[in-house]
Amino acid sequence: MKSKEYSKRLLVAAGKKARLKGNYVEPDGRPEKDGSKKELEKNIEKMYGLQHVMHAENKHAVLIVLQGMDTAGKDSTIQHVMRGMNPQGCRVTSFKAPTPEELEHDFLWRIEAAVPRTGEFGIFNRSHYEDVIMPKVHKTLPAAVIEKRYEQINKFEKTLSENGTTILKFFLHISREEQKKRLLERINDPTKNWKMNPADLKERALWDRYMEAYEEALNKCSKSHAPGMLYHRSTNGCATSQCLR
Repeated sequence: MKSKEYSKRLLVAAGKKARLKGNYVEPDGRPEKDGSKKELEKNIEKMYGLQHVMHAENKHAVLIVLQGMDTAGKDSTIQHVMRGMNPQGCRVTSFKAPTPEELEHDFLWRIEAAVPRTGEFGIFNRSHYEDVIMPKVHKTLPAAVIEKRYEQINKFEKTLSENGTTILKFFLHISREEQKKRLLERINDPTKNWKMNPADLKERALWDRYMEAYEEALNKCSKSHAPGMLYHRSTNGCATSQCLR
């Protein structure tokens, strides 16, 4: 299967529905690992050239949004896929729990401050979607407030798109079993101990709530100007797609 055809199978286009819970399967026709690796290297070189063109034109920006459960591979995706980018024109922003100052503003305030300038790439490691996912999972906000935030996110992303920012959103999906394996690796491998956060185990207990929250966000915020894409990795490390219904 060609890369473009494969990518279409991963796309949660406007009007389509993503289903996460109970549908962690590998579809037929996924690219072979060796072929994907070669294509990745080719695309990294292509991105490097396009980055310079975009910088020279200084008319557009690209925003890449990465979301996923703990251990889903957000950091490694940035490290491996984006390694060919010139760091002078590419900024990575990791969004943790809001600071006291950030909490004194609307939830998009800190996001807007990190939006890439024209001619540059921006990568969000977690994002404004944390502000609908976490309140829904932990039930810290009324449903009506969360619903309003979906509307505000869609308007925010549409404004960016209409002003020259291309938005690429990726949900990196792994199974609960694969997450367990990766968490145990962090515990058992001394070189990975620093990655282990005891809070990850508490959040893991809320797995089903997270799947429901991510699914809702994908379905409500995948628009023509900012579609969502689903990626997950099987236990052998190959990129695979998630079923769309």
